[in-house]
Amino acid sequence: ARAEGVDDDREQFRSYLRAVLGERYTEAAGRKIDAFLEAVPHMVGFFHTKTSLRFVTGAKINDIYGDLPGAGTGNRSVGPAPVNAREFSPALLKKMRRQLYTTSFFGMGIMAGKDLSTMLKASQFKPEGWLHAVKRVVPHMMDMASRGRSMHLVNGTALTGRLMKSADDLGVEIRVNTPVQRLVRSAGGRITGAIVGGPDGGRYVRAQRGVVLATGGFPHDVGRRRDLFPKTPTGNEHWTLAPEETTGDGLDLALGAGGVFDTDMESPAAWCPVSLVPYPGNRQGVFPHIMDRAKPGSIGVRRDGKRFVNEANGYYDYVSGLLESTGEGEAVESWQIADSTAIRRYSLGFAKPIPMPLTPYLKTGYLVKGDTIADLARACGIDPAGLEKTVREFNENARRGEDPEFARGATAFNRYGGDPEVGPNPSLAPLEKGPFYAVHVRPGSFGTFAGIAADEHARVVDGEGGPVEGLYTAGNDHASIMRGFYPAGGINLGPALTFGYVAGRHLAGATAYEDGETRGVAR
Repeated sequence: ARAEGVDDDREQFRSYLRAVLGERYTEAAGRKIDAFLEAVPHMVGFFHTKTSLRFVTGAKINDIYGDLPGAGTGNRSVGPAPVNAREFSPALLKKMRRQLYTTSFFGMGIMAGKDLSTMLKASQFKPEGWLHAVKRVVPHMMDMASRGRSMHLVNGTALTGRLMKSADDLGVEIRVNTPVQRLVRSAGGRITGAIVGGPDGGRYVRAQRGVVLATGGFPHDVGRRRDLFPKTPTGNEHWTLAPEETTGDGLDLALGAGGVFDTDMESPAAWCPVSLVPYPGNRQGVFPHIMDRAKPGSIGVRRDGKRFVNEANGYYDYVSGLLESTGEGEAVESWQIADSTAIRRYSLGFAKPIPMPLTPYLKTGYLVKGDTIADLARACGIDPAGLEKTVREFNENARRGEDPEFARGATAFNRYGGDPEVGPNPSLAPLEKGPFYAVHVRPGSFGTFAGIAADEHARVVDGEGGPVEGLYTAGNDHASIMRGFYPAGGINLGPALTFGYVAGRHLAGATAYEDGETRGVAR
């Protein structure tokens, strides 16, 4: 932000978070947020100047709730710069996960922002879109043929890849398939290491300064989902994008060491609407509906045919709205619907826009098609009269650029997710051109918000609020400092990087921040 001449007053950030969290902005929550706001610029400067991690600007990324005090209209987020995996050693590359297939174009990651928006121009028959697509797709296909994986890493794979390379360059040993069996503590109660397993059996790893738990939370722990997630009676009525290994192991280790499970959250997880993608061999993928909900010509409805949320708000809000509008005992489900113009121009769920055909998605049942709105409703099991009424009223308002029911398009966040070439409201367009299409959408998550209680130094705390000596936590194991809210993009990754950095500094005995770290990006 400073490199682009923007220097937000920290109190603006605090005001916005206070407005979002409301009553959950307690004194304890405020201490953690203060620590976060103090450390963030130092963290960004440190990683950007002292490691292989490089950031790109988030100048156009708006805070989600733009009508609240202190909301930002850009430069409060950063993203990882793309990286070519040829820079990594073969041994390191073998330890890295591939791009999540459902969020890729046949294994090719597409970076949020300009990369994605230019790629979509190909479906609008614009030369710059086709040229960009060729430049991206051809090298990717060559990499897949010669190496079996994409070598151009973006988004999350770029972030983890750059961080792993930083550790590898320093000689850090990165072990995979090495589960922790138990923590080890001294007679005085301090955590001094861990017993870890692996292909060659168990071994003791001694920690000179401390152990950091960062195993990714518990989104695949069905029992805890049943107990904590709303309207999930068996724990199986939820689908997460997190790796299947995220079963709460770090939380169990912390509890065994005297730590506390902090569940006092507005929501226990970072909600995201998802759809299930059929794969060959009776397998299925989980697709996150991040982009398509905000595009003009598409709406989300329940089984009664009614809308339930501002679809262009954050993915967290979509699931929250769905949960709130679903009666007890009813299945928590919706359908994202689009007309022919929207689905071929922007996509709908996992179904790709022009020039990709829709036939494969229709054959597997992922997409449902109807020549009319009533036909589509019957094919999906939606109330036809209710859906026809909803679409008729939505279309009348959309032509005027209005959404009286949910104010879609009223904020900069909404409009940025729309189409700037659509007017008078880039978030709205009537659903008019048949045939019409729908995707079945269910409640999902990116990870968990409830987690291990920790202090402002990222130290795990016990039931009395004192630190468990030698034990720290970061990432999705660390209970969300946003108290189960989702104020802006990066609410998982921003605190993860920051409190990982805070834990590292505390372990190293660092005290005051250095100005060079704070101003690293600008200087």
